[in-house]
Amino acid sequence: QLQLVESGGGLVQPGGSLRLSCSASGFTLNYYAVGWFRQAPGKEREGVSCVYRGDGPATYADAVKGRFTISRDNAQNTVYLQMNSLAPEDTGVYYCAVTHAYVITDIQATCVMTPLVYDDWGQGTQVTVSS
Repeated sequence: QLQLVESGGGLVQPGGSLRLSCSASGFTLNYYAVGWFRQAPGKEREGVSCVYRGDGPATYADAVKGRFTISRDNAQNTVYLQMNSLAPEDTGVYYCAVTHAYVITDIQATCVMTPLVYDDWGQGTQVTVSS
């Protein structure tokens, strides 16, 4: 049975850091594009970052470029989201999800940060940035 589990959320002060984990069971995460999404209260779910399958490239939302880094650990069947310089507007429930969807950008396949194309989701982990 395919399962995704997020962890690593919590309460952090502005300027702080967190590392979120997305661990998979029942399938090999490296065969999928993996996306991180977040949803703040009263707002729609938005894409934060994604990484294409294998050694494929990563994509970041403008709001997190230079602060967040997505990475894979294939031995652990896990994808991480390192979040630095956190701000109150980063508060929300963070979800990871997987898809086989892709787009061609500059002749290279890249991941898509549209929630609708993702097939399987984790349960989410809460991130709260507050002083």
